[in-house]
Amino acid sequence: MPELPEVETVRRTLTDLVVGKCIATVDVYWSKMIKAPDDVRAFTVQLSGQTIEAIRRRGKFLLFDLTDDVLLSHLRMEGRYRLALDGEDRTKHTHVVLTFTDGSALHYADVRKFGTMHLRKKGTEESLPPLADLGVEPFSPSFTAVLLQNAYIKTNRAIKTALLDQKTVVGLGNIYVDEALHRARIHPERQASSLTATEFNVLHKHIVATLTEAVEAGGSSIKSYVNGQGEMGFFQQQLAVYGRKGEPCHTCATPLTKTVVGGRGTHFCTHCQQ
Repeated sequence: MPELPEVETVRRTLTDLVVGKCIATVDVYWSKMIKAPDDVRAFTVQLSGQTIEAIRRRGKFLLFDLTDDVLLSHLRMEGRYRLALDGEDRTKHTHVVLTFTDGSALHYADVRKFGTMHLRKKGTEESLPPLADLGVEPFSPSFTAVLLQNAYIKTNRAIKTALLDQKTVVGLGNIYVDEALHRARIHPERQASSLTATEFNVLHKHIVATLTEAVEAGGSSIKSYVNGQGEMGFFQQQLAVYGRKGEPCHTCATPLTKTVVGGRGTHFCTHCQQ
């Protein structure tokens, strides 16, 4: 699943490609993808005639700021956008097409059909699902070590499970939680409430650093992720633990271990993260 760095990279590339374009028509080929409004025809009619004024990111969601509304798009496992030229045919996995007045079109393709779209009136998007319960952005001043400690002080959950919960801090997924915990030398199954203030400070620092470096590298192309221009990310070349089961730890050379925490495949070093 694309995490914050991948979604931010898509946002940046799409900004260059489609901001300022006016939507002429909308075609939906997989209606289950549209979550709001309930009527797909209402979705297509409401979008038509609006101009894309900006593209934002909230956690793992892309927010297309339109003339009157905001289109919320979650890529889920394998969703991707690409700008098609005038008359270019859609692929069999393209499920939503926004055709612009200049003849180009924004194609949303999703092999597994897990992606979602919500259309909300401007000003209501943060107070309604799916954004209403999201936590703070990891690059915002509100995200601090104290916030993490206060959020987890009474939980019995493993620190990895807690970090994956988007209600405290958004954008973190499997890859970057594993990487940040390894950098902070914290075992992923450690009870979150057992961490000390010093450990929360170290963890906070490495969460921000890991995400910053990943954004700069264009994200991680572990499976099918590409940005809005069809380009791969390169942070996978810097991964210390994720996807490296059995390979030597870069710090101590101990073979890396993979287990399951909270239902998610989890990579760590038994020596560095005791």
